[in-house]
Parts: sequence; structure tokens; C-alpha cells
Amino acid sequence: MRISVIMPAFNEAAGIGGVLRHLLESPQFGADMEVVVAANGCTDDTAAVARSFGVHVLEISTPSKSAAMNAADQASKGDVRIYVDADVPVTAELLRQLAATVSQPGVVAAVPRPLIDTSGSAWPVRAYYAMNARLPVFRNRLFGRGIIALSAEARSRFDRIPEITADDMFLDAVVGADEKVEIEAVVRVRAPRRTGDLVRRVARAREGNAEFWRFVRSAPPEYGLPVDPVPGPSSWSWLRHVLLRSPGLLPAAACYVVIILLAEARRRSPGWSVRSGWGRREFPQLRR
Repeated sequence: MRISVIMPAFNEAAGIGGVLRHLLESPQFGADMEVVVAANGCTDDTAAVARSFGVHVLEISTPSKSAAMNAADQASKGDVRIYVDADVPVTAELLRQLAATVSQPGVVAAVPRPLIDTSGSAWPVRAYYAMNARLPVFRNRLFGRGIIALSAEARSRFDRIPEITADDMFLDAVVGADEKVEIEAVVRVRAPRRTGDLVRRVARAREGNAEFWRFVRSAPPEYGLPVDPVPGPSSWSWLRHVLLRSPGLLPAAACYVVIILLAEARRRSPGWSVRSGWGRREFPQLRR
């Protein structure tokens, strides 16, 4: 079984070296693994840094994560595809655990358990994630980790990832609820340090969610539809499923609501764009 690590990267020169070193120096990294870095629209030395580690590097002029993932997919030869964000530290051991999981009968997708790292973050950021990490929307889903493993069978269900922000929601949606597994291994997800950075991230995520549902509703019939799309957002989930069960989180809940409101105001402000100049949207055909 060959494992392909697909790593889209946009202006990651400052950190991608550490991520690649962490992976390639893992004792379990071997000849049956390949790493394909797709530097997209970079204005820094991301591609050069990645090449210095001897991995396969593609350079794409358009700053599009989906285009980068699709290009890397085309260049990959692995039976198992593992999509990894360029700022997520992973080991070969974790990749092998994920690959072994999607090789089990009836399992076609797997993710590690996320651990949100708020060390060094401002207190509003810590308060936000105290609520966010408890939301039920993340249960039995593939998004929110920065790493997703798909078997060859799961990958055969679509031609290409659509040009939408929430690529992880798309990958989650092409896999049925009983076909995906969260393994016990943990991946550390770094939270923003500053509140302003968090507001921008939340605005992007919320617009990405809305864009995903526009895709689900408007994709022509010949393209097919995802088999397990995440339900639309619930405005009161934070209250019903988190605060009412843990009243001690009231201060965090107040901060959570304020950040959501600020993010909504930002994404609805004139001139704001979640796509940052990304190209024309295309819908992939799902293969039955």
C-alpha cells in the first residue's frame, strides 16, 4: 500500500520547513510514502523551502487551495490519499495509523482527534474555543483537523475538489456517516493568537459553510450530490448543547457570541471576499 501526502501551501515559507522535517525525520517514514507539496499563488519562498527537503513540489500561479489539491492529486500515485494542511505537524506514524484505518472493511475515511492549542492565545480566543470545541457539529466528521485520509474507493467518488473554501466539508460529505472513523491519535490544531485573527478565521469559516451549501443546492443534477452533507448551521447550538449543560461556561459563551457577531459583520462588510481573488467556481462530478 502506497501513501500519498497531499500538502497545499500558500505563503508557508516560514513554517513548512519545520512541518516537513517533523514528517520526513519520523522513524516510520519510508519508501512507500510520497509527499507532494502544491505551492499556490505564493509570493515567498515556499516552493524553494519545500524542494530543499527533496519532496515533489508543484507551483501553481493561482492562490487556490482546491486547485492546489487537485493538481497534487493528479501527480500522486498512492492508494491512500492523505490531505494535510501545510501548518499541521504530522508524523509518519500518524499517517500509517490513518492509512491502516481506511484499509479496514467498510471504512473509507479517517481523521485524528483534534486538540486545539490555545497556549499563547489571547483570553477571548481561549474563551471562544472553550465553546467551539464542545459543539456537536464536529462529532463523526472529517473537518476541523487539517488532515483527512481517504481510501482509493472514497477518492474514486469524485473527479476533483470543487473551487470552494470548505474543501474539508466537501471531502466529509462524499463519505457516509458509517464509513468514517476518528482514531485515538491526536493532532494539534493551533488556534490564532490574537482576537482579530480569530475574527477573520471565523468569518472565513462561516462564509465557507454558506458557500458549501450554495454548492450543494445549485450543483446541476448531472454532477450528483454529496451523500452525507453536514446539517446547516444551528444558531443556538452553543446554548442548547454547550452552555445549558455547562453553566460555568457563561463568560466564555458571552465572548463566543460577540466573536460570532463580529465575524458576521466582517464577512458582510463591503469589499470583503473569502476567496481572495480565487478563480471561477467549478463543480466536480461525483461518481456513483
